[in-house]
Amino acid sequence: MPSPWTRLREDLRAALENDPAALSYTEVLLTYPGVHALWMHRLAHALWNAQLHLPARLLSHLSRFLTGVELHPAATVGRRVFIDHGMGVVVGETAEIGDDVVLYHGVTLGGNSMQRTKRHPTVEDGAVLGANATLIGPLTVGENARVGAGSVVVDDVPPETSVVGNPARALGDGTDAGEGGDGTNAGEGGDGTNAGEGGDEDGAENRRSDSVTDADDT
Repeated sequence: MPSPWTRLREDLRAALENDPAALSYTEVLLTYPGVHALWMHRLAHALWNAQLHLPARLLSHLSRFLTGVELHPAATVGRRVFIDHGMGVVVGETAEIGDDVVLYHGVTLGGNSMQRTKRHPTVEDGAVLGANATLIGPLTVGENARVGAGSVVVDDVPPETSVVGNPARALGDGTDAGEGGDGTNAGEGGDGTNAGEGGDEDGAENRRSDSVTDADDT
């Protein structure tokens, strides 16, 4: 198992590699709430696994207050995960997030049952979840899949697949939004996710995001 210092360095590097606005390790260390939320979650998760549930919940509550990110202490989060902007991210109790996953602001990994069973999504290695994407239930997002900004996902997403829309469907399956669409392939008047007029193409070749998921690079 990697040391805490190794994990810390990996987190800082992940932010620099996935956010072209990040200028230095020091800037990320001091000013990135998504990174801070991950660090507090690791401690809260350790407390939870040690059956110290109340302290774990108190720490996760403090983290939510400080960062705007709500990670249940029982949720499993892998290595080199990057939460960009952070505000409004919600990850439920039985959610599982793999390594090298990117989550943008407003992402929800929510449950669909009142039973104490697996009821939240599993996000496998390398997946990217766009801004305000909502994933509900014990579905699986496969390795290196991409979920478009604002999409609602209630079924499994195969590996290496990009999905958009509400309900989310694979690109090429009649979901490529044009004028009046959901903005995930935004042109004029869209949200900038395809870096049209007003969009942001910075770092397009240097990070694991694309027009499907990249709602805000700032």
